[in-house]
Amino acid sequence: MKKDGHVHTPYCPHGTTDSLEAYIEQAIQLHIDSITFTEHAPLPNTFHDPTPNQDSAIELETMEEYIEKIQLLKKAYKKEITINLGLEVDYIKEYEEETMSFLNTYGKYLDDSILSVHFLKLQDKYYCMDFDEHTFKHMIDQVGSLEKLHHIYYQEVLHSIQSDLGEYKPKRIGHITLANKFQKLFPVTFSVDQYIQTILFEIKNRGYELDYNVAGLRKEFCGETYPGSAVAKMAQEQKIPLIYGSDAHSARDVGKNYTCYQQLTNGN
Repeated sequence: MKKDGHVHTPYCPHGTTDSLEAYIEQAIQLHIDSITFTEHAPLPNTFHDPTPNQDSAIELETMEEYIEKIQLLKKAYKKEITINLGLEVDYIKEYEEETMSFLNTYGKYLDDSILSVHFLKLQDKYYCMDFDEHTFKHMIDQVGSLEKLHHIYYQEVLHSIQSDLGEYKPKRIGHITLANKFQKLFPVTFSVDQYIQTILFEIKNRGYELDYNVAGLRKEFCGETYPGSAVAKMAQEQKIPLIYGSDAHSARDVGKNYTCYQQLTNGN
Protein backbone atom coordinates (compact mmCIF):
# COMPACT_ATOMS: atom_id res chain seq x y z
CA MET A 1 0.00 0.00 0.00
CA LYS A 2 1.44 3.36 -1.07
CA LYS A 3 0.80 5.94 1.63
CA ASP A 4 1.77 9.56 2.27
CA GLY A 5 1.30 9.96 6.00
CA HIS A 6 2.40 13.58 6.50
CA VAL A 7 0.63 16.19 4.39
CA HIS A 8 -0.28 19.79 5.20
CA THR A 9 -3.12 21.87 3.80
CA PRO A 10 -4.25 25.37 2.79
CA TYR A 11 -5.16 25.85 6.45
CA CYS A 12 -1.43 26.06 7.26
CA PRO A 13 -0.56 29.74 7.85
CA HIS A 14 3.02 29.27 6.59
CA GLY A 15 2.14 27.01 3.66
CA THR A 16 0.61 27.57 0.23
CA THR A 17 -3.02 28.20 -0.64
CA ASP A 18 -3.23 25.05 -2.79
CA SER A 19 -6.65 23.50 -2.26
CA LEU A 20 -7.22 20.24 -0.43
CA GLU A 21 -8.52 18.86 -3.73
CA ALA A 22 -5.21 19.74 -5.40
CA TYR A 23 -3.30 17.73 -2.78
CA ILE A 24 -5.65 14.78 -3.28
CA GLU A 25 -5.51 14.90 -7.07
CA GLN A 26 -1.71 14.94 -6.96
CA ALA A 27 -1.76 11.85 -4.74
CA ILE A 28 -4.17 10.05 -7.10
CA GLN A 29 -2.00 10.93 -10.09
CA LEU A 30 0.97 9.30 -8.33
CA HIS A 31 -1.09 6.17 -7.57
CA ILE A 32 -0.96 6.78 -3.84
CA ASP A 33 -3.51 4.61 -2.05
CA SER A 34 -3.77 6.56 1.20
CA ILE A 35 -3.09 10.11 2.30
CA THR A 36 -3.16 11.61 5.79
CA PHE A 37 -3.73 15.31 6.25
CA THR A 38 -1.68 16.30 9.29
CA GLU A 39 -2.13 20.02 9.69
CA HIS A 40 -0.26 21.76 12.50
CA ALA A 41 -2.59 21.54 15.48
CA PRO A 42 -3.49 24.77 17.29
CA LEU A 43 -0.86 25.69 19.85
CA PRO A 44 -1.89 25.82 23.52
CA ASN A 45 -3.87 28.96 24.36
CA THR A 46 -1.31 30.21 26.87
CA PHE A 47 1.72 29.49 24.67
CA HIS A 48 3.25 32.40 22.76
CA ASP A 49 4.33 31.38 19.26
CA PRO A 50 7.96 32.59 19.02
CA THR A 51 8.03 32.85 15.22
CA PRO A 52 8.03 36.42 13.82
CA ASN A 53 4.61 36.12 12.19
CA GLN A 54 3.20 33.74 14.79
CA ASP A 55 2.13 31.43 11.98
CA SER A 56 3.30 28.03 13.19
CA ALA A 57 -0.17 26.46 13.40
CA ILE A 58 -3.83 26.86 12.58
CA GLU A 59 -6.09 28.74 14.96
CA LEU A 60 -8.38 26.83 17.30
CA GLU A 61 -11.40 28.52 15.70
CA THR A 62 -10.51 26.82 12.40
CA MET A 63 -10.60 23.26 13.73
CA GLU A 64 -14.27 22.54 13.09
CA GLU A 65 -14.05 23.78 9.50
CA TYR A 66 -10.88 21.72 8.96
CA ILE A 67 -12.54 18.57 10.28
CA GLU A 68 -15.77 19.07 8.35
CA LYS A 69 -14.01 19.78 5.05
CA ILE A 70 -11.83 16.69 5.21
CA GLN A 71 -14.74 14.51 6.28
CA LEU A 72 -16.63 15.65 3.18
CA LEU A 73 -13.65 14.92 0.94
CA LYS A 74 -13.24 11.46 2.46
CA LYS A 75 -16.70 10.63 1.16
CA ALA A 76 -16.26 12.38 -2.18
CA TYR A 77 -13.05 10.50 -3.02
CA LYS A 78 -13.71 7.20 -1.26
CA LYS A 79 -13.65 5.21 -4.52
CA GLU A 80 -10.32 6.67 -5.58
CA ILE A 81 -8.19 7.07 -2.44
CA THR A 82 -8.31 6.62 1.32
CA ILE A 83 -8.18 9.98 3.07
CA ASN A 84 -7.26 10.15 6.75
CA LEU A 85 -8.02 13.06 9.01
CA GLY A 86 -5.10 13.90 11.25
CA LEU A 87 -2.94 16.55 12.87
CA GLU A 88 0.70 17.23 13.54
CA VAL A 89 0.62 17.93 17.25
CA ASP A 90 3.44 19.84 18.92
CA TYR A 91 4.96 18.50 22.09
CA ILE A 92 5.89 21.58 24.11
CA LYS A 93 7.56 21.28 27.47
CA GLU A 94 5.33 22.45 30.34
CA TYR A 95 2.23 22.52 28.13
CA GLU A 96 1.31 18.85 28.36
CA GLU A 97 -1.96 19.43 30.22
CA GLU A 98 -3.25 21.91 27.65
CA THR A 99 -2.22 19.59 24.83
CA MET A 100 -4.03 16.71 26.48
CA SER A 101 -7.13 18.83 26.93
CA PHE A 102 -7.11 19.73 23.24
CA LEU A 103 -6.69 16.07 22.24
CA ASN A 104 -9.48 15.02 24.59
CA THR A 105 -11.77 17.41 22.69
CA TYR A 106 -10.75 16.68 19.10
CA GLY A 107 -9.00 13.31 19.25
CA LYS A 108 -12.18 11.35 18.58
CA TYR A 109 -12.30 12.80 15.06
CA LEU A 110 -8.72 11.84 14.17
CA ASP A 111 -7.70 8.79 12.15
CA ASP A 112 -3.93 9.10 12.14
CA SER A 113 -1.67 11.78 13.66
CA ILE A 114 1.93 12.79 14.35
CA LEU A 115 3.65 14.10 17.48
CA SER A 116 6.57 16.43 16.77
CA VAL A 117 9.05 18.67 18.55
CA HIS A 118 9.64 22.10 17.01
CA PHE A 119 9.89 24.31 20.09
CA LEU A 120 12.66 24.24 22.67
CA LYS A 121 12.84 26.18 25.91
CA LEU A 122 16.26 27.72 26.49
CA GLN A 123 16.90 30.00 29.46
CA ASP A 124 13.18 30.58 30.09
CA LYS A 125 12.44 31.43 26.46
CA TYR A 126 10.97 29.27 23.72
CA TYR A 127 12.44 29.07 20.22
CA CYS A 128 11.23 27.43 17.02
CA MET A 129 14.40 25.48 16.31
CA ASP A 130 13.74 24.83 12.62
CA PHE A 131 12.54 28.34 11.73
CA ASP A 132 15.76 29.46 10.02
CA GLU A 133 19.53 29.18 10.26
CA HIS A 134 19.84 32.47 12.15
CA THR A 135 17.50 31.33 14.91
CA PHE A 136 19.37 28.02 15.05
CA LYS A 137 22.72 29.84 15.41
CA HIS A 138 21.28 31.99 18.20
CA MET A 139 20.10 28.85 19.98
CA ILE A 140 23.60 27.36 19.75
CA ASP A 141 25.00 30.55 21.27
CA GLN A 142 22.40 30.42 24.04
CA VAL A 143 23.38 26.92 25.19
CA GLY A 144 27.09 27.13 24.41
CA SER A 145 27.59 24.50 21.71
CA LEU A 146 25.94 22.63 18.85
CA GLU A 147 26.38 19.38 20.76
CA LYS A 148 24.50 20.77 23.75
CA LEU A 149 21.65 21.94 21.51
CA HIS A 150 21.37 18.50 19.95
CA HIS A 151 21.32 16.98 23.42
CA ILE A 152 18.45 19.26 24.47
CA TYR A 153 16.52 18.53 21.29
CA TYR A 154 16.81 14.75 21.60
CA GLN A 155 15.85 14.94 25.26
CA GLU A 156 12.66 16.72 24.26
CA VAL A 157 11.92 14.09 21.60
CA LEU A 158 12.37 11.46 24.30
CA HIS A 159 10.08 13.39 26.66
CA SER A 160 7.45 13.61 23.92
CA ILE A 161 7.46 9.84 23.54
CA GLN A 162 7.26 9.29 27.29
CA SER A 163 4.67 12.01 27.93
CA ASP A 164 1.13 11.33 29.05
CA LEU A 165 -1.13 13.13 26.61
CA GLY A 166 -4.15 10.91 27.13
CA GLU A 167 -5.83 8.26 25.02
CA TYR A 168 -5.67 10.31 21.81
CA LYS A 169 -1.94 10.91 21.90
CA PRO A 170 -0.48 10.51 18.37
CA LYS A 171 1.34 7.22 17.86
CA ARG A 172 3.72 8.39 15.15
CA ILE A 173 6.78 10.43 16.13
CA GLY A 174 7.65 13.17 13.67
CA HIS A 175 11.01 13.89 11.98
CA ILE A 176 13.17 12.76 14.93
CA THR A 177 16.40 14.19 13.45
CA LEU A 178 15.05 17.67 12.74
CA ALA A 179 18.12 19.04 14.55
CA ASN A 180 20.01 18.23 11.33
CA LYS A 181 18.02 20.71 9.23
CA PHE A 182 21.00 23.10 9.04
CA GLN A 183 23.76 20.47 9.13
CA LYS A 184 25.57 21.86 6.08
CA LEU A 185 26.14 25.07 8.05
CA PHE A 186 26.57 23.39 11.43
CA PRO A 187 28.12 19.94 10.81
CA VAL A 188 27.58 17.27 13.45
CA THR A 189 31.07 16.12 14.42
CA PHE A 190 29.96 14.20 17.51
CA SER A 191 27.97 11.03 18.03
CA VAL A 192 24.25 11.13 18.86
CA ASP A 193 23.87 7.35 18.71
CA GLN A 194 23.17 7.04 22.42
CA TYR A 195 20.25 9.46 22.16
CA ILE A 196 18.91 7.79 19.03
CA GLN A 197 19.13 4.31 20.52
CA THR A 198 17.21 5.41 23.61
CA ILE A 199 14.56 7.10 21.49
CA LEU A 200 14.12 4.07 19.25
CA PHE A 201 13.90 1.79 22.29
CA GLU A 202 11.09 3.91 23.71
CA ILE A 203 9.25 4.02 20.37
CA LYS A 204 9.54 0.25 20.04
CA ASN A 205 8.53 -0.35 23.65
CA ARG A 206 5.32 1.65 23.20
CA GLY A 207 4.39 0.21 19.82
CA TYR A 208 4.71 3.61 18.11
CA GLU A 209 5.62 4.44 14.52
CA LEU A 210 8.30 6.65 13.01
CA ASP A 211 7.76 9.43 10.49
CA TYR A 212 10.15 8.82 7.56
CA ASN A 213 10.11 12.41 6.45
CA VAL A 214 11.65 13.40 3.11
CA ALA A 215 11.28 17.18 3.59
CA GLY A 216 14.96 17.46 4.53
CA LEU A 217 15.87 16.59 0.96
CA ARG A 218 14.18 19.82 -0.12
CA LYS A 219 15.95 21.98 2.48
CA GLU A 220 18.98 23.93 1.29
CA PHE A 221 21.14 23.23 4.32
CA CYS A 222 20.05 19.66 5.10
CA GLY A 223 20.12 17.32 2.11
CA GLU A 224 18.85 14.15 3.79
CA THR A 225 15.67 12.61 5.11
CA TYR A 226 14.52 12.81 8.74
CA PRO A 227 15.82 10.42 9.89
CA GLY A 228 18.77 9.68 7.61
CA SER A 229 19.40 6.21 6.23
CA ALA A 230 21.61 5.03 9.11
CA VAL A 231 19.00 5.83 11.76
CA ALA A 232 16.20 4.51 9.55
CA LYS A 233 18.01 1.19 9.24
CA MET A 234 18.46 1.07 13.02
CA ALA A 235 14.68 1.47 13.30
CA GLN A 236 14.11 -1.25 10.71
CA GLU A 237 16.31 -3.64 12.65
CA GLN A 238 14.00 -3.13 15.63
CA LYS A 239 10.96 -3.60 13.38
CA ILE A 240 9.67 -0.10 14.08
CA PRO A 241 7.16 0.87 11.37
CA LEU A 242 8.53 3.62 9.12
CA ILE A 243 5.75 5.67 7.53
CA TYR A 244 6.65 7.73 4.47
CA GLY A 245 5.80 11.41 4.86
CA SER A 246 6.29 14.07 2.23
CA ASP A 247 5.62 16.82 4.78
CA ALA A 248 4.12 18.63 1.79
CA HIS A 249 3.10 22.24 2.27
CA SER A 250 2.13 22.46 -1.40
CA ALA A 251 0.29 20.04 -3.67
CA ARG A 252 3.32 19.48 -5.89
CA ASP A 253 5.30 18.01 -2.98
CA VAL A 254 2.84 15.22 -2.21
CA GLY A 255 4.59 11.91 -2.83
CA LYS A 256 7.90 13.60 -3.65
CA ASN A 257 11.08 11.52 -3.25
CA TYR A 258 9.01 8.41 -2.58
CA THR A 259 11.75 6.37 -4.26
CA CYS A 260 13.96 6.98 -1.20
CA TYR A 261 11.39 5.17 0.91
CA GLN A 262 11.07 2.37 -1.64
CA GLN A 263 14.82 1.85 -1.69
CA LEU A 264 14.92 1.78 2.10
CA THR A 265 12.06 -0.68 2.48
CA ASN A 266 13.41 -2.88 -0.33
CA GLY A 267 16.72 -3.14 1.48
CA ASN A 268 18.78 -1.16 -1.04
